[in-house]
Amino acid sequence: MITKSLEEYLKTMYVLKKQNKNIRVTDIAQKMNCSKPSVNKAIYNLKDEGLLNYESYGEIQLTEEGENLAKKILETYDIVYLFLKDVLNLELEEAKKEAEKIKSAITDETANKLAKYVHKVLGLSDLNCNYDINQERCRSCIKRTSTTT
Repeated sequence: MITKSLEEYLKTMYVLKKQNKNIRVTDIAQKMNCSKPSVNKAIYNLKDEGLLNYESYGEIQLTEEGENLAKKILETYDIVYLFLKDVLNLELEEAKKEAEKIKSAITDETANKLAKYVHKVLGLSDLNCNYDINQERCRSCIKRTSTTT
């Protein structure tokens, strides 16, 4: 289990990868508004966890495990955010702040149940595909279903 801070670095790297195809220390530092030494420390901690590959001054690459964890972090945030904003009717900024706090504290089982509830209440899909936050196929299925309804 990685820290909340390392989750944020991992999530940022994943987003940068999706935007640019390259992940650079400078870009991470700018996006997160932190120093390059802080980024380097996080990179080596994530590398030790097996979540990315990196050699000094080389390219930063997320491992399959790192990419899957980043997707899961983003998915959990989205589920919690939707619940807070659209089900509990919290103000936008409050929902964002609370979702950031909650996403790291809930178990996969809770996230799965919350996702099923949110999708049912919002009428996005019925999630009869045995939704599991750890399965990319199910997430893709849900997103496809929710965009077509």
